Amino acid sequence: MTNLTQVSLESGFRDAMAHLAAPVTVVSVMAGERPHGTTVSAVMSLSMQPCLISVALAKSSDCLGYIAETNSFGVNVLSSHQHAMARQLAGKGAAKFDGIDWRESAGLPRLAGTAIWVACTALEFVDGGDHEIIVGQVLEVDTSPGADPLTYHRRRFGTHVPSDIA
Repeated sequence: MTNLTQVSLESGFRDAMAHLAAPVTVVSVMAGERPHGTTVSAVMSLSMQPCLISVALAKSSDCLGYIAETNSFGVNVLSSHQHAMARQLAGKGAAKFDGIDWRESAGLPRLAGTAIWVACTALEFVDGGDHEIIVGQVLEVDTSPGADPLTYHRRRFGTHVPSDIA
């Protein structure tokens, strides 16, 4: 495959993936005494017996390194009104949690007002190209009734709109 073909394939793939609606989540971990985390959309339930979840983080992610050190992470599925938090935590730097309302739960940073909270132990790290896939065993889970999750679709934030079809 020529370099031009590869660039075209990557561009087309990126555009195609933008058409997938995905939940907006913040994967969180304690970095010493400070909370750390990053905004991701690559999260999925993996198994019910045992309860497993998977997340994918860029290999260059600081968050990935902290998870490898602690073998634990939290998954905060943001609520539909938390798009500013999603943008803030998508950046780099130790200060990105400044001004973010959070508390510790299961030894991990749990963001206030989220639609879903899941605390995990990292069981396995799997190579996924320029990302690392982390398989996590669920330790704790909580949902906020009535909180619609924030989604990302076609490079825009939104939320799910139910169909009238039963």
